[in-house]
Amino acid sequence: QVQLVESGGGLVQAGGSLRLSCTVSGSIFSINSMGWWRQAPEKERELVANIGSGGNTNYADSVKGRFTISRDNNKETVYLQMSVLKPEDTAVYYCRVMALVPGSPFQNDYWGQGTQVTVSS
Repeated sequence: QVQLVESGGGLVQAGGSLRLSCTVSGSIFSINSMGWWRQAPEKERELVANIGSGGNTNYADSVKGRFTISRDNNKETVYLQMSVLKPEDTAVYYCRVMALVPGSPFQNDYWGQGTQVTVSS
């Protein structure tokens, strides 16, 4: 059973910073892409940032230059460093991982439970 455990959310004032972490546990062969998505009230879930197994990254236009995604393969953890936070960044942030696991020849798609980020003005 693969699980994703997120941490680091909270309440912060506009202009502040937060760092989110997501650690993968369970029986896996390899992790491909790791990413962060977010969903604000009454809005669709959207990609924030993604990082491939080779370290290539991509970001939503709205967070470029403010957020940085990174990963530690030894710890099977992905991070999202968020700076210069804005009230419009308020959302539940979800970790998403694509991984190969025993018993399946295909990449499997896993999501974390979500962590709330609230930015006050």
